[in-house]
This record gives sequence, structure tokens and C-alpha cells, in this order.
Amino acid sequence: HTELENLIGFFLNTLALRIDASGDPTFSELLKQVKQTALDAYAHQELPFEKLVEELQPERDMSHTPVFQHMFIWQESSDTNLSLPGLATEPAVLISHDTAKFDLTLAVSNTAEGIETGFEYNTDLFDAATIERMLGHYATLLHAVIANPGARLSEIPLLEAPERKVVVEDFNASAADFGEAICVHRLVETQVDKTPDANAVVLGDESLTYTELNRRANVLAHKLRELGAGSGSIVAISAERSLDLPVAALAVLKSGACYVPVDPNYPAERIEAMLGDSDAVVVVTQSHLTLPASAGQRLDIDTFEFSGEATNLDGGSTTDPLYCIYTSGSTGKPKGVQLSHAGLSNLLRWQLQHERLSAPASTLQFASFSFDVHFQEFFGTWSNGGTTVMVDEELRQDLPRLADFIAAQNIERVFLPYAALQPIAETLVTNNKNCALKDIVVAGEQLQVSPEVRALFGTLKDAALHNQYGPSETHVVTALTLNKTSPGDEDSWPALPSIGYPVANTRCYVLDQAGEPCPIGIPGELYLGGVQVALGYLNQPALNTEKFSPSPFIDGDKLYKTGDRVRFLSDGQIEFLGRADDQVKWRGFRIEPGEIETQLSEQPTVQQAAVLLREDTPGDKRLVAYVTGDTADPAALKQVLKDALPDYMVPSIIIILDELPLTPSGKVARRRLPAPEYSRDETTPYVAPRNEIEEKLTRIWADVLGVDTEKRQVGIHDDFFDLGGHSLLATQLVSRIRDQFGISLPLKYIFRYPNPAELGTTVSTLEAARNHAQTELSDDRDEFRI
Repeated sequence: HTELENLIGFFLNTLALRIDASGDPTFSELLKQVKQTALDAYAHQELPFEKLVEELQPERDMSHTPVFQHMFIWQESSDTNLSLPGLATEPAVLISHDTAKFDLTLAVSNTAEGIETGFEYNTDLFDAATIERMLGHYATLLHAVIANPGARLSEIPLLEAPERKVVVEDFNASAADFGEAICVHRLVETQVDKTPDANAVVLGDESLTYTELNRRANVLAHKLRELGAGSGSIVAISAERSLDLPVAALAVLKSGACYVPVDPNYPAERIEAMLGDSDAVVVVTQSHLTLPASAGQRLDIDTFEFSGEATNLDGGSTTDPLYCIYTSGSTGKPKGVQLSHAGLSNLLRWQLQHERLSAPASTLQFASFSFDVHFQEFFGTWSNGGTTVMVDEELRQDLPRLADFIAAQNIERVFLPYAALQPIAETLVTNNKNCALKDIVVAGEQLQVSPEVRALFGTLKDAALHNQYGPSETHVVTALTLNKTSPGDEDSWPALPSIGYPVANTRCYVLDQAGEPCPIGIPGELYLGGVQVALGYLNQPALNTEKFSPSPFIDGDKLYKTGDRVRFLSDGQIEFLGRADDQVKWRGFRIEPGEIETQLSEQPTVQQAAVLLREDTPGDKRLVAYVTGDTADPAALKQVLKDALPDYMVPSIIIILDELPLTPSGKVARRRLPAPEYSRDETTPYVAPRNEIEEKLTRIWADVLGVDTEKRQVGIHDDFFDLGGHSLLATQLVSRIRDQFGISLPLKYIFRYPNPAELGTTVSTLEAARNHAQTELSDDRDEFRI
């Protein structure tokens, strides 16, 4: 009654309790801690919860309640009704069937028949099946701690045998009989016999039929054998994009050796480290490229005589490594991971049985040769009779022009990281381009079904979006296909699709910190088993022991510890949740911040360093470095990184701090690192736009880079890349310039003229040409389209 509310107040007072479960205590130890925490709280229970909230002033967030999200209610026996003169009483209902006050409430009643439990839950967060499983886990837990209260928390089981069988066995029922194991190049040779005159690979006006590809590879393979290549040896391939590249890859496999892709654009220091670590017997390269003096034997494929015929070579074992790809290493040095013929031919044979990917297709070759997706673009296409369509490096990096190319060349299948798919989809939709795309495969980073991706599929018929997952240590191990068979199908696709189900002969386990299987819906770390698990890291025995271990579930199987946090959904799909460590995926590449931090920390002007992939603006990810050091110079440090690391590992900005924020345990508190404020070099004074073209360009600069123009202005001499730009953002710049001026620029001109003043001169020239009704203007052998 309102007349009594000031007299009595609320009968119940909420106590917010904090429990520390760190250190993996026993259940008895945890029980003692909870008891003391509760007693301490009861000693001060007269403090109203409302007063606590008032004093704490927690940050308000509509996604959850402040201070706590989970409620526990213990009710002693209520069998006997309370008898008071003139009053009738009855037990209160603890659980509501209409609304949830908190994310999750567990109510426990102690009755004469035993303990009764019930959950009240937010249906936006949980479904009934999850809660029913949770109640079963709770019962299993209670039985376990009664039987052994001295057990540590990590040892207390949640899963009963039936559910354990589901997550360990049923969700991994991926066995497929492909017959006898076969080397990858044998699959290609089989296809050569089926489609000898079909084009296997095309680049511009050049092409190779399956017969010619096989002939050249055979000739080169025999030469490699003469130079010492064979089973157990490694051949490095360092060449620019040309038809020589696929010939070299196939030839190395035919020789029995394993190939190591070495990007000629990598810094000399990194190339030398890779060649030295791999101990390559031969480096297949091109005559105009320079190799370290320590590289050993070289074979210039661009001047090699491919005359005559040569037979397919015998030999080769499915247990031999096929390639060794170097990835970023947390210790500061790249590490090479070796995959076998058996594992990768299993992937191709799974693809040959896939309802969509088995069809021969005109397939774009987009991936860098140093990125493992190139394997599917080449060998996956050749194993089913398709055509691999290569592009030169300039076109590969110019995503708006690449989108036009995809439409013009009737490309049917693409393998793209999401960072490239998004601008390509936007360009195709904006320009109303009709294209022949049938299959878009996303790999290398988390897929997002953005409005632009949905819009693209709205223009396609009988198309599919494939989400493929797999670290370099396994290649593709899970896959999900979203089919577009009817108009509007794409509207029902989830914004963040799962990574799907295990592919043939692979196994996925979601394990907790004790190595035990996690229940359905509970996050854990993903461990991978099966035929596609890598042979291991080259020359890294300690790391192999750390990352690869015998499977406790199948004798003879080996598990790879991915470091990815995932969970099983009720139907066996795997949902990706993020990383358990600091590793990041960006533009399809795996980056260990530790490698960049090591390079920075080795500089005498730097005391500490931390590197973070930030997304302060949705869809705009940037690599940011933070360093401490009174004399540290960001420009000089950035140059050091450019000389030592691939361009995708060079941060867009380096921020100098007095000190790095730390957690209570002394680690860098990465979430507390400040958002970067991109500003011009202090040596570059602000100069205002002098004409309408420069005015428009500075506005485009600010828009693409997310510069707050109320705080600072973009001047005509401000360098796009010094302000935090990178190659993917540069493609947006090209797109905005096209929309604003009606001029299509090659991407290279953003690198050549990176400020509004220099680029404005080019734009002015093109506008003048257009006004004089000219349709093309050549400059330095580059063509501008108007």
C-alpha cells in the first residue's frame, strides 16, 4: 500500500557478491570463500542496494543491467505456512513466467522431498533447449561435488555421457572414403587427360591449355631434379605474377619437392630469413629480381627454355610436404608450416564432391602466392577442369577496377577475404554491373553479410556464398554454404554466419582449459584433428610440442590448438567468437602483434611497445602501434618496420605514450589504449585548398579517413597514408573520386600522388580532357577512363 511504503520499505535487499575462481581452487576451497564473502555481505546488508548503485555510478548500457547480471535465490523450506493473527499467508512464487528481471536467475528451494531448482531467463539471450541443457549440467555438477568436494573446478564435469558423445563423436561424423590417398599433382595429371585442350590458366592475352601447362611443368620438374630437388627437399618460388608462377608450383610438386612461396616484394631481411630457415636447394625466380647472396642455386624461369617434351615423373609420397608457407610469429620471426599431399588432396577431393564447388568454373586468382588460398585457386580449379584467371598486381590491388574485370570477364568463382569482398560488392552494385558470379568463397577472416553483400546477391541468380574456415596449420576444415536459389533468399541470411561444419575427414573439438569437451553453447578453444592437420612447423620442435598434441579421443590422431574461441550450436554448427590470444586476422593475413612489437622493442629509442588492430569506425580496421620512449620518432620507427616486415604488417600510425596502461597482473591493458588521432606531420604546415578541386579532394580525404573536421582541417599537403590510410582505404578513395568527378583513376596514382595538391593537378588535367570531349588520356603508359 502506498500509505505504508515510507514506513516499511522494500522487504528484500539484493546483495551483490563477487567470487574469485582464479587459480583453479577445489570446490571445498571455493565453498569456504563463498561462505566468508556471504557472511561479510550479511554484516553490511543494511546498506540498500539502491544506495550502492548511487555510490558506484556504474556506466549504463542498455545491453545489460549494472553491477550484476545473474541472480541466485536460496529459499529454505516453505512447507509450513506462516501463521499470524488475522492474516493468511502462502509461499511466494520465485520464478516468473512472464518477464525476466535479469539475464539469468537460479532459484533453489529446500523442500522435504529434496532440492527444487528453476531458471528464469532472458529469452533474447537463451532458448529453452539451452536452459534445459544447463539444468542437466547443474545436476551433473551437484552430483560430482557431493561425491568429491576436493575436486578442482577444472575437474568437475558438466557433461553426461550422451551429450559428451554428441559433441565428441556425432558432430565429428565426417568420415568419407575417397579411396587410396593420392598426390595433388596426380589429380591435375588426371584432369589433363580429360580436358587436354581446355584453358587451364589465363593472364591477359596469354594462356596455357592443360596440355601445355603439364608439358612445361614436366620439363621444369626434370630440371629441378637435376639441381637436387626431390622428396624431402624444399624449392623456393620467388616470382612476380605471371604464367611462370603456376608452372613453377606444379613443377616443384612433380619433382617430389615442397615449395616455399617467397614474395619478391617482401623486405630483403625477411626474404633472407625465409630462404635461410627453409634451406631451399633451388630458388625459382625471374632474371630481374635480386636475391640475397646466401640464396644458393637460382633458376630464372622467365629465361628458361621450355623446349621439347618430358614425361610425368614417377615417385612422390602422400606423406611428403606439399608446401611450406611462412606466417607471422609471436617471437618476432616468421615460422614455416608444412602441409602434406594427403591433407591437401583430401581437401580437393572433398571439393570434387561438393554440390556446387565440384563444377568447373572460371576462377579468379586473387590471393597472394604467400597466402594458402592460392592453392584452391590453382589446384582446386585444375582438379575439376576449370580455368584459373590471373590478374597483374596493379589490378589485383585496385578493387574497383577488379570488380569491373570480374563482370567483364564473366568470372564465375572468387575466393576473397571479407575486406576485399565488401568494396567489390559495393562497386558491382553501384555501377549496376551484371556479372556471372556463381560462387563467392570467403576465407581468411570472419564473414559479414553486410547490406552491400546482400545487395550483390540480390542481383545474382542461383548463386552461393561460402564461408570457409581454416588456419594455415590445416587449410580449410569447416565450411558453410548459403544458397541463393530464389529471389530474396539472401535477406534471411544471418549477419555473422557460423563457420559451418567439419569438412570430410576432419574433426573439430571445443575444449575447456583442462582439455575437456565443452557442452553445446559453451565457449571453448577450438582444436582440430584429422588428415588435414599440418605436419608441423619447420625447424620449430618446441613450438610443435606446444601447438600439436596426441588426440585423447582417437588413437593416432593429432590435434592442433588453434587459439580460436568458438562454441557448438545445437545442430553442430560452429560459431566463431574471437581469439583467446592477441593474434589478429586482417585483409586475409594472420598477424601476430608480438612480431611487430619485437621489431619495435629492438630499437634503442623504444622502451615498450604494444600493437592493436582497432575498429573505431565500423568496417574500418587499422593496425595501430603504441610505444614509450622520450626520443622515439614515429616516422623513423615506421620506416624500420617497412624495411623488415610485409606492408600488411606495418601499422598505419605509431603513437608515443608516456606509459602503457597495465592490468593488475602487470600485462598491457590493450582495451585501455587510447583511440588514435590521425594528424599531419608537424613539419607539414596546414595549407587550405586553393580551388574547387582541392576543396572537394580534402573533403573526400576527411570522409574516407574519418577525420573530425571540427577539430582539425585536412590540408592540401596532407599525405593520405600519414593520416592513417592504407591500400584498402585507398580503393574507397578511388571510388569517391570517381563518384565526385566522373573520373576512374588507377589505384597506383593514390600512391604516386598521395596528397590533394598533387592529385588535384591530375584531376584537373582529366577534367580539361573531358571538357574537350576526349575519352582517353595516356600518361606514363597508364590509361585513365572518363
